[in-house]
Amino acid sequence: MKKFLLSGLLLILLPLAACSNNPGETANTNQVKPLVTGAIPDQDPEKLQRQYTKLAAYLQKELGVPVEYKPVTDYTAAVTAFKVGDLDLVWFGGLTGVQARLQVPGAEAIAQRDVDEKFHSVFIVNKKTKLKPFKDIADLKQLKGYTFTFGSESSTSGRLMPQYFLEQAGVKLTDFKGQPGFSGDHDKTIKLVEAGTYDAGAVNEKVWLKRVDAKEVDLNRVEVLWRTPSYYDYHWVINPQVKQRYGEDFTKKVQNAFFKLDPKEPEQKEILELLQASKFIPTKNENYAQIEKIGRDIGKIK
Repeated sequence: MKKFLLSGLLLILLPLAACSNNPGETANTNQVKPLVTGAIPDQDPEKLQRQYTKLAAYLQKELGVPVEYKPVTDYTAAVTAFKVGDLDLVWFGGLTGVQARLQVPGAEAIAQRDVDEKFHSVFIVNKKTKLKPFKDIADLKQLKGYTFTFGSESSTSGRLMPQYFLEQAGVKLTDFKGQPGFSGDHDKTIKLVEAGTYDAGAVNEKVWLKRVDAKEVDLNRVEVLWRTPSYYDYHWVINPQVKQRYGEDFTKKVQNAFFKLDPKEPEQKEILELLQASKFIPTKNENYAQIEKIGRDIGKIK
């Protein structure tokens, strides 16, 4: 009888003991902290939200951990968020990637699109200026005396490299009519030049071509004046903190997930098209030595 009472009492007390624990403790132990991705806001935010949300869903499936996309307000915010650990994996331009890695020891450039190892900017012009397209860099001197806008101040394709090529042609920022503008992103630069707010500007060639293909540019008002020589640009940079959270081999897993994107798979093809790539390829920190040097020369890296 005593044994029966004792076993019965235990049956009652065991569930109560389990319920008396903090209910969040067990759940939290089993939860995996999300991999938080981000990107420099170089285009219309709604377009970026769509493409990076789809990419996050793909990475979550491939990596087996929760993946979130977290938008940022500007280029500087992307670098800062990476520095303080709020973003684990970020799509940077050449310049912002260098800025971010210099502030986070152990950060790695791990992947880029096939187009990013030979990237180009284009100088665009409002047709009312009567300036005609050219192929010789020296002809950039024709822009003297006109109004001009870059994209973001920290944009590689919308500011850093265009300013570098202008300087190579002997054009100083003081040679423009008034102070050069900084639109904030490539889409805004296109619209400002198209509207005649600025006579000319510099933009990411891939964004320009994408907007032209989508018939979002009035080619009766604006056209390409000059295409720059190639340079290394956009790439994914990963924060070393992910190895502590997910394991030493996690960086390799992320790389492989990018390399596995297959245009033959409908969902993956859509992601690649949104990102304007046919595939992703390896990259490394050393590829951006030229970007770092130019960034230091113009005062964007100290």
